[in-house]
Amino acid sequence: MDPAPAIGIGLGFVVVVAANVLEGGNPMSLLLGPPLLLVFGTTILVSIAGGTMTDAKNIVPSLKRAFTGKVDPAAAMIPDVVSLAEKARREGLLALEDTLPTIDDPFLVKGVTMAIDGTDPEEVRDILEAEVYAKRAEDKQAAKFFADAGAYAPTIGIIGTVMGLVHVLENLAAPEELGHLIAGAFVATLWGVTSANVMWLPLSSRLKRLGELECARMELAIEGVAAIQAGANPRMIAQKLRSLLPSGQQAESEAA
Repeated sequence: MDPAPAIGIGLGFVVVVAANVLEGGNPMSLLLGPPLLLVFGTTILVSIAGGTMTDAKNIVPSLKRAFTGKVDPAAAMIPDVVSLAEKARREGLLALEDTLPTIDDPFLVKGVTMAIDGTDPEEVRDILEAEVYAKRAEDKQAAKFFADAGAYAPTIGIIGTVMGLVHVLENLAAPEELGHLIAGAFVATLWGVTSANVMWLPLSSRLKRLGELECARMELAIEGVAAIQAGANPRMIAQKLRSLLPSGQQAESEAA
């Protein structure tokens, strides 16, 4: 589990509350039921309205993935690919079947399995690239819900503030209540802007980043499988795969 989202979002809210306390405010004054219900409830509902029910069913799994998802670096796959290439050159592709249970990456296993079965290299590449395309589309839709929520929340917060100010105008005859009502009115805007920038948009960015890392790993696997099928030199395969990595990961991979 990668703690980055829990640390960032959790401490983000803590800092907001701490700033309120340092200014002499009461944290409980921010936890008003009606503004919270309006901002979070309406934001979630209108974000659902922007997609389909199938998309809505994926909200909870996507949220869980955003907090608990972890992707191994693409560079970690290179030793496995090189090991497979060495064995394939010595003993042939069919000999790789016994090695597959030791490989953790299911996408790499699928590609090598197709190679073992004698599937044409071009067909193998087409099938695997189609899976990468589908993965990107799935990740894009998962991130879209949270990006939409981040766009809607501030405006819904303003709606809550306008509603609160309407109540203020209704109570002009009771000056002793105006301060409380005005403060409550602006709580909706506070939560709208805060939730968008501390929670919704970071979650969207998190899902996009996880998707990018997973697709980069899948693309590396495709090149590895193609090289194994072609019977390329294992050292050349390692060098080629490292060249596909960001410069920082290249150095780490070579050191490993």
